[in-house]
Amino acid sequence: MDSLPIGSPNRAVELVRIQTNWFHLYIQGKPFHPTVETLQLHRQEDASWIESRLRPLSLVPGLNIESVERYAPNQGKLVPQDAEQESQPLFYETQSYELVVELESEMPLTFYHENVALREAVLPKGRRLLSGVLNFQNEVGFTELELRMHGESVFRLELEIFPSKMDYKKDYEAIMQDVNEQIYNLSFDFLRKTYNYTGLRETKSQSLTEFFVILQHIFQQLVHQVELIQHAPHHKLRTENRIREAARVKKAGRSNIVFLAKRPHLLLPDQGQGLVTIQHQQYTPSHLMETRRHIDYDTSENRFVRWVLKRVQQRLRHLRQLLKTKGRTNDPVLETKLRRMQTELQRLLQFDFLQVGEMRQFTTSLVLQMAPGYREVYRCYLMLMKGLSIQNDLFRLSMKDLAKLYEYWCFLKIHELLNRKYELVKQNVIKLNRGGLFVALDTSNKSKMVYRNPRNGEIFTLYYNALPSGDSSETVAQVPDNVLTLKKQDSSVEYKYVFDAKYRINPAYEGTPYKQSYKTPGPQVDDINTMHRYRDAIVYESSEQEGHKDYERTMFGAYVLFPYSNEAEYKEHKFYRSIELVNVGALPFLPSSTSLVEKFLDELILDSPEKAYERATRPRGTKNYYVNKLAGKTVLVGALSHRDQLKDLREHGFYHVPLRHFSQHGDLTRVECVAIYQSISSFGREQAGITLYGKVVSWTVLPRDQILEIPSRRGATSELYVKFQVEEWQQREAPIMPGGHGVKHVLLTSMYMFERAEEVAELRLETEAELKDWREKRRRGKVKLRWDSEDLDKANRLEEVRVEDS
Repeated sequence: MDSLPIGSPNRAVELVRIQTNWFHLYIQGKPFHPTVETLQLHRQEDASWIESRLRPLSLVPGLNIESVERYAPNQGKLVPQDAEQESQPLFYETQSYELVVELESEMPLTFYHENVALREAVLPKGRRLLSGVLNFQNEVGFTELELRMHGESVFRLELEIFPSKMDYKKDYEAIMQDVNEQIYNLSFDFLRKTYNYTGLRETKSQSLTEFFVILQHIFQQLVHQVELIQHAPHHKLRTENRIREAARVKKAGRSNIVFLAKRPHLLLPDQGQGLVTIQHQQYTPSHLMETRRHIDYDTSENRFVRWVLKRVQQRLRHLRQLLKTKGRTNDPVLETKLRRMQTELQRLLQFDFLQVGEMRQFTTSLVLQMAPGYREVYRCYLMLMKGLSIQNDLFRLSMKDLAKLYEYWCFLKIHELLNRKYELVKQNVIKLNRGGLFVALDTSNKSKMVYRNPRNGEIFTLYYNALPSGDSSETVAQVPDNVLTLKKQDSSVEYKYVFDAKYRINPAYEGTPYKQSYKTPGPQVDDINTMHRYRDAIVYESSEQEGHKDYERTMFGAYVLFPYSNEAEYKEHKFYRSIELVNVGALPFLPSSTSLVEKFLDELILDSPEKAYERATRPRGTKNYYVNKLAGKTVLVGALSHRDQLKDLREHGFYHVPLRHFSQHGDLTRVECVAIYQSISSFGREQAGITLYGKVVSWTVLPRDQILEIPSRRGATSELYVKFQVEEWQQREAPIMPGGHGVKHVLLTSMYMFERAEEVAELRLETEAELKDWREKRRRGKVKLRWDSEDLDKANRLEEVRVEDS
């Protein structure tokens, strides 16, 4: 790749010069963009520039284009347009270019552009000069500069505007395709769930204009899918029975026995070795029934495909007839497009598998919903037969505000990543009214997607341009682009995270403070500050007591999504590492770089409630303010010495146990609840475990022979016992199962573990490290713990924590 001339970064040059017999047109500006150079964008695989388009067009007779020259950066000068050269991009977003039109004579030429801001930027400067400064802002793709006379276009110059923060071919075009495809898929899913078939009739409210707009978008896909079906069409094996002369039948089946028994007149006496023997007489059949199987394409699915193509063809024919009516302006481009579509449809209708009968009735089959090719044709049918109106030109992106497009894409791409693994329960991006489907995805609508995790039933929601219900800001209004809200099991708190799309990047130019601090390209610093603001400013009103309102921060994390493709390099960036440290940072997000975002989304969804909470930055002193979950072992799990003891403690409302089983007398002061362990040896496997528990009202230490309600089976003894008086015995909804372990005498555990445990072995978890490991593995499936002793009150070491099923 040729390097730019020295000094070119600091000067504007003449980029385009067009001479005609009516005027001379010049465009001046910088032939490069510093961010493009730093990030090495718009290159081919061999590092050469991709081609850019510059196309002038005379629209009226008498206007002759005499010469067209464009700037060649590798040569540092203007060269003829038709010269063999590297057609390097010259025009970029967010960069200013001066347009000058010098008229040969006084002519009422005016400048026109579909963007009103650009249109008003170029104005007459005297009688023979038009000039102004054009800045395309974030709009990229093809654009047309027009010169008009008396309101009619006389000259058009088509330019190609390139992005400055993402690659044109790898990223920009992929983003456009992703946006269209996601909207298309959402529309299809919506129609599939809501569309009721009432016969072979079309939606009356749909206009030909709507039909043709949709058809242009999906026509090539429709053609491709029908061609795909041609390679493996759906078919049936038909059986055909024919009566033929016996000598011409190649293979006679056993069905001929019944056939000849009903038709004895076909048997002729034979003096030789006949095929049939009846009462010692030989007979030879004159005719036999021959069974043949052959492939038949005349199925309801193939009839449906043919019907769809015929209906499209019929509507195109009707549209061409309307265009030929008097008073309509002739449009040769549109006429050519319609004719080509009809020719293509006629070609498809000649395929062998489409030589079938007419469709009499239509029913949805598994082939139409599942088979490759057929399901796509079915989708096209639903789209075509139901009017579709796309707000904000989501199907027309030739000239688009790239910052807004990137924002749309981020929301739809996050949806796609989630939709791959989780069930989409509800969405309001696609809506339906009498005019058809509408895509409600803009700054005036609050869109959301609701998902369900099929593994544990947890619900989470992705919001676009909206805050979850109840969230607000008591200072300045805060509306982040995307908010992910997670509702986890065993937690009443909703965990919320901001993913804000920012079509901005700091390329880390050499010698800049950003380069010195962060080394590699990354998000803008003020965008990171915005994430801190989102996290701190969005609050929830939790309660109001005696005129005092209580507010809590609801956002547990906030992250910038920015356009950058080198994920491996960015992993060393400070704003990526900060996510783990303070849960604020940035993630690169482009069609070619989605793995970091996808991995992070999985982590957030798989987090246990405790880990999700711990991700958030807490105020100083939190550890001292909150008591550790495991610090208070307030639940006593006590074993029973015999089966009848269960009946006794239910009747008398207390539990007693020898004092010697407590290692320290201080442990007694913390017991707030008693739970009863029923062993397998005494109660059998069906009743074993922990189901009974009760709140401790009081406790006393006394000799065993003073517990008169329940006489000792070992006779009178003065051994000290602890008697826990219980307020009321209660049943757990789900018992804590033994799972290979049990309690010999007593075991102390925390209320936190008692409420969450599924097996007895989990009650012994004591350290924060053990608890964290157990929580994370439990999110992936059923967890099995193994200690060094079957009796937990005698165990000293946790030997294994494994996920049994995932």
